[in-house]
Amino acid sequence: MEKSFQELDLSNAFLFAAALEDPETCRLVLEIILGEKLPPVNVHAEHSILISSDFRSVRLDIYANDEIEVNYNVEAQNKNEGNLPKRSRYHQAEMDVSSLKPGQDFNDLKPGYVIFICTFDPFGKKLYRYTFEERCLERDFPLGDETKKIFLSTRGENRDEVPEELIHFLEYMENSTDAYVATVTEQSINKLHNKISKLKKERDLEARYMTFEELLRSREKDGISQGISQGIVQGKVEDILELLEDYGSVPEQLTEKILAQQDVEILKKWHKLAAKVTSIEEFIEKM
Repeated sequence: MEKSFQELDLSNAFLFAAALEDPETCRLVLEIILGEKLPPVNVHAEHSILISSDFRSVRLDIYANDEIEVNYNVEAQNKNEGNLPKRSRYHQAEMDVSSLKPGQDFNDLKPGYVIFICTFDPFGKKLYRYTFEERCLERDFPLGDETKKIFLSTRGENRDEVPEELIHFLEYMENSTDAYVATVTEQSINKLHNKISKLKKERDLEARYMTFEELLRSREKDGISQGISQGIVQGKVEDILELLEDYGSVPEQLTEKILAQQDVEILKKWHKLAAKVTSIEEFIEKM
């Protein structure tokens, strides 16, 4: 049975995206995850709340940076597709390309964090937090490229090795209720819950959620009735977006248009076009 908007937990990609679009909420979540205070955070909202290419979920990519020029990519994951290591590599590369302007020195690259919050155990080691960085295998010292990839799991069991605040945050991801919050003492969790509760009272946001859910159901139903192979459609959409992302950040309106396209022939045409053009602007002009 589907949950109403008011019943959603923070692990729901739509609610998570809506919450982290608020810079203060995004900073609060990052502080809990990283265990340190951060300066004000700027959120790139145009990268968040995108309909996924398989029309069964809502894709989330929150890109943020802070005043000391650190980049963050935060994503909520509810399904283990076995590709998170490679996806983290792709997200880091995407952040690096977008943060370095032509002519800038490589030393100008900003430190970067790629963070996945999972409702499953991505590596099967029963840890709440897995942190990775580039290191020398022969002498075990860091490369110093200032990048980290963090995978959080709500299925962790090593309570003695991580802060209690982080454990409570991960539990809150799947139990975003007044009853759960009443059992914890951290001010950060209470503050986060107050923000989520306020979001759930926004009628406009609830309407957006219902519209997205209806669109997802409609697209899936239409795809089945017309005999469209979702695998082919998904592959073409991903290929087009990957090619366009080589030229910079893809506008949200263009992304949604590509994701909403179900005609395989049109997608094939756009794929060929994306491989030929030299800019996103040229693609939009000729599509």
